[in-house]
Amino acid sequence: MDKSPHIPPERHIGAVNWIGLRTLYGKECHRFVKVWLQTIIAPTVTSLLFLAVFTLAIGRSMPEIGGVSFLQFMAPGLIVMAMMQNSFANTSSSLMISKVQGNVVDVLMPPLSPGELLVGFAFGGVSRGLVVALVLSLVMLPFVHLEVHHLGFMLLHAVAASLMLSLLGLLTAIWAEKFDQLAAVTNFVVTPLAFLSGTFYSIERLPEPLLTASKFNPFFYLIDGFRYGMIGHADGSLAVGAGVVLGCVSVMWLICLRILTKGYRLKS
Repeated sequence: MDKSPHIPPERHIGAVNWIGLRTLYGKECHRFVKVWLQTIIAPTVTSLLFLAVFTLAIGRSMPEIGGVSFLQFMAPGLIVMAMMQNSFANTSSSLMISKVQGNVVDVLMPPLSPGELLVGFAFGGVSRGLVVALVLSLVMLPFVHLEVHHLGFMLLHAVAASLMLSLLGLLTAIWAEKFDQLAAVTNFVVTPLAFLSGTFYSIERLPEPLLTASKFNPFFYLIDGFRYGMIGHADGSLAVGAGVVLGCVSVMWLICLRILTKGYRLKS
């Protein structure tokens, strides 16, 4: 009787390591699903508090904007802001924790190409952003009349917002060496740009040079395009906005891919 150990057949990996990619993406999604109270419910409650505060403070006295009530105008901005913040948090915290704990090697050693690593991390963040947006939209329905004016624009800017901030979170985590640096980018870059992008107001009300400065904020075009998709009102040019959004996402994708290929602050 042959008692030689069983040797599993050699596994051949094609152009794309679909098993590895699916595993990495699943891990990134499992991270935020496992702690759903913190990653999904908490940002939903925070956004509802913004809605309640503005409703009590100025909601009834604010005139209509773009033919809709102030709450209808503000709701898409809150949804996009929640998407962006949570997409950024997912990729940045995942990679940063792996670097600090020293187990980032568990991600780098498997036969995953830089492109597969990028897709797995980035779309894990996109998934969290979209889930938060969906839950927040459903919770808002009893308080705000939400509708879909242009589904294509709404989906394009929802995915673009989540992807752009996922890539920014990945870049930040690769660059940062401690959590203080990660928090600095969140507090001094992501949050100010999100708040100053027309989330709570129409930029048409801003005086110069603030009006012109707002048009250099890529977050403005993410919110403006998504808002148009929901209520049919846009403060800026839709064509310019789509170009800026796609351009920023493409540039950041190429930068992330280049950095992962070089292994900057990951393999050294």
